[in-house]
Formats: sequence, C-alpha cells, structure tokens
Amino acid sequence: MTNFGLFVGFGAPVDGRETQAARVFGEAMEYYARLQQQGDIESFEGALLEAHGGDLNGFMLLRGDPVKLGMVRASEDWVRLVARAEFVARGVGVVSAVLDEEAQRLVSANEAMTADLR
Repeated sequence: MTNFGLFVGFGAPVDGRETQAARVFGEAMEYYARLQQQGDIESFEGALLEAHGGDLNGFMLLRGDPVKLGMVRASEDWVRLVARAEFVARGVGVVSAVLDEEAQRLVSANEAMTADLR
C-alpha cells in the first residue's frame, strides 16, 4: 500500500442543499471508483464523523503514487468535482497527506534534525 494520499474534508451541507450534497457525494464515490479502476489511485475510503463540536463532518482519503495524485488533482474532472462540492457543502478542503511508514519516517527524521534544539 502506498504511503501518500489526498485528504478531502467536508463539513455540513449548505442549508437547503442537502439533496444536492448527497448527489455530489455519490458522484465523488463513482469518480473515485473510476480512478481506482483506471489505476490513477490505489484505493479510497470515506468516513462520516460523529458529532464532536467541530466543523469537519467527514472525509475521503485517496491513496496513490504522489505523481499520479498530482495529475488527478490537476485534472478538469477533479476541479469540477471540488467546485460542485464547495457549492453544496461547507468547509470543503483538499490536503496532501503522508501516510503510514512514510509518516513515521518523517517524524523520526524531524526528531533527528531538531534534537540539538532541546
């Protein structure tokens, strides 16, 4: 499994756009499945969060090669989907993510680089 991803976070639906938000969520799931089938991403998973007092209601995590993820993120289909999501949900955001062993490696490297600052 790859150690890189895209984290797509989203908040509550915009008032009055709940039905459209569900439609765009479905479009996203179909799009991610197509990306996986084409080999543009390795996998994806989604999560809906329980009430916690924050603005993040859920997220999608797409895993893949960082170069391929960059190409996906620059594609017209991606830009269109994110624009549609922003229209129907609050707090839509996309952030690159370092995952699993690569995240552990970075933490260890940062500890070594800053050890003399303690």
